[in-house]
Amino acid sequence: MSRLQSRDSQREPTRFPSRAAAGAALPDSARPDSGAKRREIAMFLLLAVVIWPILSIAVVGGYGFLIWMSQLIMGPPGPPPV
Repeated sequence: MSRLQSRDSQREPTRFPSRAAAGAALPDSARPDSGAKRREIAMFLLLAVVIWPILSIAVVGGYGFLIWMSQLIMGPPGPPPV
C-alpha cells in the first residue's frame, strides 16, 4: 500500500502554487520589480477616478451637441406644421 500511495503522490502535481513559490522559481531577470503593484494600483485609480468620468461626460456632451446641431439644421422633431 505504501508504494501505491507514494506513486500517487509523485504523479499529482501542485495545481495552484503560491506566488512566492512561483516567483522563487524565476531567475532574477524574469521577476517583476517591486514597484509594479504600486504602479498598477495608481494606473487603475487614474483610469477609474479621472479618465473614465471625463470620457463619459465628453461622450454624453458630444451626443447632445450632435442632436442640438441636427435640430438647428433640420428643425425640431415632430409632425410638420399644418
